[in-house]
Amino acid sequence: MQVLFKSRDPQAAQMRGGVERRVQVVLRRISWRVPRAVVQFSDVNGPRGGVDKCCRIELRTDGAGSVVVSALAKDWRTALDDALARASRFVRRLWQRIGAERRLRRRPIDSQRMNQAQ
Repeated sequence: MQVLFKSRDPQAAQMRGGVERRVQVVLRRISWRVPRAVVQFSDVNGPRGGVDKCCRIELRTDGAGSVVVSALAKDWRTALDDALARASRFVRRLWQRIGAERRLRRRPIDSQRMNQAQ
């Protein structure tokens, strides 16, 4: 999985290596479905503080399109963890839904059995 990191904030930029490792660890179970992840950090309020650290994650999946999730928190690590948890949960549910639809479509309807049952 390719992990791209984007941030203009110097504090977030120092976390680059740790963020890339964290993304790979959290998404390791679905990494074969997600070839590319883009992690973007931004500080909403600037130096004023508060709950203003934003982590935006875009996961590009094979066959299911892109998934974009964001989270706001007081610090960078919490924002990253919240966004990763939400993104991995969403991708797993999305692939379960797609798999269920494919299974239903593949099941042929046997008209003779239907007539015999009635």
